Amino acid sequence: MLARESSAGLESAVKKARIRLIPFLFVLYVVAYLDRINVGFAALQMNAALGLSATTYSFGASVFFLSYTAFEVPSNVILARVGARLWIARIMVTWGVVSAGMMLVRSASSFYVLRFLLGVAEAGFFPGIIFCLSRWFPSDERARAIAAFMTAVVVAGMVGGPVSGALLTMDGTAGLAGWQWLFLLEGLPAIALGFVVYRALPDTPADARWLTAGERDALERRLEQEAAARGEVATVGHAFTSGRVWLLAAAYFTIPVALYAMGFWLPQMVKATTTGSDFEVGVLSAIPYAVAAVGMVIVGRHSDRAGERRWHVALSGLVGGAAFAASAFVHGTSMTLATLSLAMLGLASMLGPFWALSSGFLRGSGAAAGIALINSVGNIGGFVGPNIVGYVGQRTSSITAGLTVVGAILVVGGLLTLTVDDG
Repeated sequence: MLARESSAGLESAVKKARIRLIPFLFVLYVVAYLDRINVGFAALQMNAALGLSATTYSFGASVFFLSYTAFEVPSNVILARVGARLWIARIMVTWGVVSAGMMLVRSASSFYVLRFLLGVAEAGFFPGIIFCLSRWFPSDERARAIAAFMTAVVVAGMVGGPVSGALLTMDGTAGLAGWQWLFLLEGLPAIALGFVVYRALPDTPADARWLTAGERDALERRLEQEAAARGEVATVGHAFTSGRVWLLAAAYFTIPVALYAMGFWLPQMVKATTTGSDFEVGVLSAIPYAVAAVGMVIVGRHSDRAGERRWHVALSGLVGGAAFAASAFVHGTSMTLATLSLAMLGLASMLGPFWALSSGFLRGSGAAAGIALINSVGNIGGFVGPNIVGYVGQRTSSITAGLTVVGAILVVGGLLTLTVDDG
């Protein structure tokens, strides 16, 4: 009888957490990701207005990841000590201020400085959320929860295209360029949501007023049992000396390579195939993200049901990498969008199973440090990917040529995941 009540309490608690937390965290990540990649849409006007070359733009867009990487681990360790509510609120307010401040860019140097500061401000947000989810969802629910949360990446692409394209049409309003309006109006929501986070986000199940005592006890008991059964990575020191953590970081490096090559260059790739307006380019750019949004949830759910992570990551990487490479050899808007949609589908489908695998053997402060370390080392790929496309594009006069290299890197990442011990 008690076992049945505990099982029912656990199921009810997880269901409530899914309903209460995932949509809220989803909105936060939509805003975060949009503020990272909106520079890709701003570039449609900003590059010409400021005289930025392809290599200058690539470096400025991706320098975000250098500072993001440098401050990631200490930020997440602080989050584990002070709680997700306070620290994520701080992150959102500061990154919103810097993101809106991008409207003040006047030269290559100021572009570099503000993108660098944006990375400092946002460092710790994503691994903080993953750490937060690991304290709410049992292992057999985690890939689904993470995939649902991370559909924000693709929804940001879907929403960001049309919204950013529309904001660019405000060019000249109140004496500001369209790209300046874009940065200003897309930075303000992060500031507002930061205050909402401070008031509304519970750090742990024990802090959630919307759970009954029985639900809290059942969920906390299950999470404690899983934490006790996990591997050796329980402290910050263990995280930094774990071969499995470093191997996962190397595998994850390949995902941001492709993700941000797509995010920063997709609008210009679409623009090159059509004579449409900036708004129409924004709408067309949403298509690959819409396709990916469906696929990543299906793959994440299947991974949970099968209890398997590595092959779900590897096969998704193989499909995505092959499609990235193929996109360099097709012509016309339809074929370009078709191959890029398949590439984004494979790429996005890696995320849920990957982070479920990565968080499955971590606990305590080791979880905060390990997740941050994997994400920070991996996000160096966010610096590399856009620069590959920019460098190869400048050498070949084709911004799609670099996607062949990006695709090959993504395939390697998927295969590397197969070498990770998931025991």
